[in-house]
Amino acid sequence: MEVHGILLMIAKDDNTPLSPGSTWDYAPAPETMPVNLRKQYELFINGQFVAPASGKYFASINPATGKKLTRIAHGTEADINAAVKSARRAYEKVWKPMPPSERGKYLFRIARMIQEKSRELAILESMDGGKPIRESRDFDLPLVAAHFFYYAGWADKLSYAFPGRNPVPLGVAGQIIPWNFPLLMAAWKIASALACGNTVVLKPAETTSVTAMHLAEIFQEAGLPPGVVNIVTGPGETGAALAGHRGIDKIAFTGSTGVGKGIARQLAGTGKKLTLELGGKAANIVFDDAPIEQAVEGVIKGIYFNQGHVCCAGSRLLLQESIHDEVVSRLKRRIETLRVGDPLDKNTDIGAINSREQLGRITELIGSGIEEGAELHQSRCALPEGGYWCRPSFFTGVTSSHRIAREEIFGPVLSIMTFRTPAEAVERANNTCYGLSAGIWTDKGSKIFKIASQLKAGVIWANTFNQFDPTSPFGGYKESGFGREGGLHGLMPYVSLE
Repeated sequence: MEVHGILLMIAKDDNTPLSPGSTWDYAPAPETMPVNLRKQYELFINGQFVAPASGKYFASINPATGKKLTRIAHGTEADINAAVKSARRAYEKVWKPMPPSERGKYLFRIARMIQEKSRELAILESMDGGKPIRESRDFDLPLVAAHFFYYAGWADKLSYAFPGRNPVPLGVAGQIIPWNFPLLMAAWKIASALACGNTVVLKPAETTSVTAMHLAEIFQEAGLPPGVVNIVTGPGETGAALAGHRGIDKIAFTGSTGVGKGIARQLAGTGKKLTLELGGKAANIVFDDAPIEQAVEGVIKGIYFNQGHVCCAGSRLLLQESIHDEVVSRLKRRIETLRVGDPLDKNTDIGAINSREQLGRITELIGSGIEEGAELHQSRCALPEGGYWCRPSFFTGVTSSHRIAREEIFGPVLSIMTFRTPAEAVERANNTCYGLSAGIWTDKGSKIFKIASQLKAGVIWANTFNQFDPTSPFGGYKESGFGREGGLHGLMPYVSLE
């Protein structure tokens, strides 16, 4: 097990008992590497950084302090027009005619440069988004590079991906990504689109645009032809202008279900291709024959270590009735040991909530759980001053009608329910409008396959949670969207088959 920082023993002068998690503490281990954070970020259009047509900028806030981190260009419809024209020109004159093996070389080069700059990018991701540096460093950045490597390999092998068919690129892809995995979501979308011969206009989330602009710098340094990737930052209106632009051939959106439905209505009848990766309310099912300690750690990883900031977070825990008390007792002890604090401290388990607005939604939903009769359990940890923070929390006594069991919280909040039989577990797990992911914990392989075949979810983990690989497709059913990203399936949304 990797241990960061210096372990110190805390002695008490009186005879009062130590609270859970307070026997041992860690000396601070902040990340000290200097990073090239710019005071202002422009748009990236036609291979150059350019000022927005409006001349307007907005503040990007550091969620750990609540203070301004930098300024981001406010892209408008005029900037989207320029970006789409640039992407179309690059598609027709450079990228589509280029031999696929040459396209693959660019993707390999980008992947290697991401690896070389991974430490700096991880720090910037944590500063801008609030996630712990351990997650940015050990999870996000390795997967970002891995996706570019993986799709670089596919660039000249598309005929093997679709045997007997002739895959043809679509043209210009408009891509809109969320704030929870800014750089990873960009990699998921850009790498597969470029490998198939498309060009891209990317719109990052308003609150987490910094690393996308540093990725643009990598594109420049890698010599990627101008216009192949364009990045326009801005609020929701900027994304709406991109989704509705007539010069776009395909839209890929990751974000809230409400916005995704709006984009689907907007594109209906236009002939544009569309993929949506939307919300989730994943069920983590723990049977009485599961390895309990392993399951508890899987639950912690599935909801707390990522602050609940993933669509596939296991925010609904379904426990077989006979092990309910034991698992709840273990969870109470375990959340007391989780360290909430500076995202740049390598000892931190739970960083800052991404924005004031998101923290407000989490707080409102926690309040609704209390009002509707569920019992709240929270860590007693002290929260840092300034910034946006939420203690690791879970509810017991939850029913399927509670809002906390139905709505996506996107925070470190878990809802616990019980079941008696496997059939009841499946029924409860599927009792949601979402269908993105699920988890199964049992020591019986036959039970894993039987339950998995009945769950209506796009990704199902067994005796683990939140494991990702670029070779494996990811996506959902029902109101979690349609289409897949990752793996061979991630190529399909970016080609037409003749």
